[in-house]
Amino acid sequence: MRAFPLTVTALAAVLVLTACDNGGGDKNKGKDNNACADGGVSVQIGAASLAPAAGDTGEVPVSITNQSTPCTLEGFPRVDLAAGSASATVSAQQGAKAQKLKLAKGDSASFTISYVRGKAGDKASLEAKTVKITLPGAKEAQTFPWSYGPVAGKGSADKPNATVSTFQQVGD
Repeated sequence: MRAFPLTVTALAAVLVLTACDNGGGDKNKGKDNNACADGGVSVQIGAASLAPAAGDTGEVPVSITNQSTPCTLEGFPRVDLAAGSASATVSAQQGAKAQKLKLAKGDSASFTISYVRGKAGDKASLEAKTVKITLPGAKEAQTFPWSYGPVAGKGSADKPNATVSTFQQVGD
């Protein structure tokens, strides 16, 4: 009867290993689940390089400062431009690769919203009044006024001619 304890041990090991697999692998494996989000960080929009006329490009810097325990920024921020009931999501810069930044308390990072100014009153321009920024892992968006003029659309106002850069470490 030596086969019975060995079979039970092997079966138990298979069950334990199977219980660890959710069928598609663990999506959080290797990720730091302490995202820089919701109350632990401050987000501020800095002085912009304005696009003075339709067709010109402007840049709006956004800084994030960790106010709490060490956290991680991974991926891209979600940026939505809104004009009344109309809104549009800004895409990531073409070719930009997201990096993982760890921020200790007091550390800062930044990203840039680049946009092409649209013509006021043009159907293909979004007359943005606010910008909503959601950091990766955050449940809440932070809303700021958009005072940089209309944003040109790529054929229509719901596809803004704007991009978001990757996070960059500020300082050392």
